[in-house]
Amino acid sequence: MRNLIFFMHTSLDGFVAGTKGEMDWIRVDEEMFDFVATMTDKADTALYGRVTYEMMQSYWPTAGEQPNASKHDKEHSAWYAKVSKVVLSKTMSEKGLVNTIVISDHLVDNIRNIKQQEGKNILIFGSPRASHSLLNFGLIDEFWLFVNPVLLGQGIPLFKDVPEMTQLKLIESKTFSCGVIALHYEKKDN
Repeated sequence: MRNLIFFMHTSLDGFVAGTKGEMDWIRVDEEMFDFVATMTDKADTALYGRVTYEMMQSYWPTAGEQPNASKHDKEHSAWYAKVSKVVLSKTMSEKGLVNTIVISDHLVDNIRNIKQQEGKNILIFGSPRASHSLLNFGLIDEFWLFVNPVLLGQGIPLFKDVPEMTQLKLIESKTFSCGVIALHYEKKDN
């Protein structure tokens, strides 16, 4: 069975974006990009909520072709082009989308079916509302939380309306020179 792995930047006080969706406080650098590339190498499916998918789709298909493209832009753009994409949305249609499926209902059954297919890991980047739904249904297997050294005070919460206690086990942690600490947890069987 494939693992669904949640990747998310968070403030120290547990917010993934400001009140208007601001993410300008997130720290990234080449060291972190190289680290994340080791994770994408182990995945062949990316899962997004509609808003995050539209943001990714507006940038990554051509990011690696730009004259000033960084190493990360080239590598992630190539990965994005070949990876299967799953979008959770009640308003989008699959019409015209390439290598992308849209799940608009029967979330639990559809995600479980994808997890049971042959393949590598499934990564969900950002997508806080979609992640909240997946977490509430117990569909996330692992968590990579990138804790940024900032307190936002308010914004979009990392976790919301968790229905019951979910036990996690810390697998590893990594500190980046930019001050971000990555925490890798897996869900314990309760």
